Amino acid sequence: MSKIAFVFPGQGSQYVGMGKDVYENYKVSTKIFDKADEVLHMNLKSIMFEGPDEELTKTENTQPAILTLSTALLEVLKDELDVKFDACAGLSLGEYSALVAADALSFEEAVKLVKKRGKYMQEAVPQGVGTMAAILGLDRDILMDVLDEVSSEGIVEAANFNSPGQIVISGEIKAVEKAASLCKERGAKKAVILNVSAPFHSSMLNKAGENLKKELENIHLNSLKLPVVTNVTGNYVEKDEIKDTLVKQVSSSVLWEDSIEKLIEDGFDTFVEIGPGKTLKGFINKISKKSKVKVNIHNVENAATLEKFIQDMKEAE
Repeated sequence: MSKIAFVFPGQGSQYVGMGKDVYENYKVSTKIFDKADEVLHMNLKSIMFEGPDEELTKTENTQPAILTLSTALLEVLKDELDVKFDACAGLSLGEYSALVAADALSFEEAVKLVKKRGKYMQEAVPQGVGTMAAILGLDRDILMDVLDEVSSEGIVEAANFNSPGQIVISGEIKAVEKAASLCKERGAKKAVILNVSAPFHSSMLNKAGENLKKELENIHLNSLKLPVVTNVTGNYVEKDEIKDTLVKQVSSSVLWEDSIEKLIEDGFDTFVEIGPGKTLKGFINKISKKSKVKVNIHNVENAATLEKFIQDMKEAE
């Protein structure tokens, strides 16, 4: 019997036009998009479906947009299939989608919360002060040594442990650039400065976490209906830990590789990425190969992939 984990993407997977075909073809998804517009008092659908890109890529719009599409797709799956998933996880922002999927957080509360989260993250550091870089093909221990070495230049920290050989660093521009250069000297295949608006998942976003904490005080959480693995620890989160981990998550490293390794270790052999893009599919593929375990990875991001997954699941019954 397969153990199925639903996984949800984070910021960076968005694109103009996402969700339009899902909205037009499934009534249960239409309700989710309309609910987002209603509770946010804005036309989020228009930004998602028509752009422009610079509006969609504003962090305070990106975050509710990705959450909305992920939830809309999930609602279609629940409506069309009697699919039983056994756990879920999400990369950074995607953790909110996972908490909605586990019924710990209502969609209405979550979509309002992530809009504010995006705003606080964007405002925490002025433009032109911080940046991020992707380091490819370098051992984790070597990278951590480089960060220690460069810390005298300014703030530079590990932001994302995405998969074997892909780590993202974050911090002040000078320090990140120095660390990226040193990583290449120490054997990294690539060190690429990313086109991002802030140094996400670094201590420079502590202020955003403080603001988010105040918002979370007014949020009601339900009991988790199934396990959720959190990025902060790479392990399962308990209900009374959720708010604290969501605050920490803003400025902590995203332990995605550790999170997937935990699920694989616990016997999960089927992963379904629900939301825009195919980034997580690629990460999970690399992580499973490192673990020498064969897993099935499905991607559900639009009407076509949704239909295919539904058909495949029905045929497998």
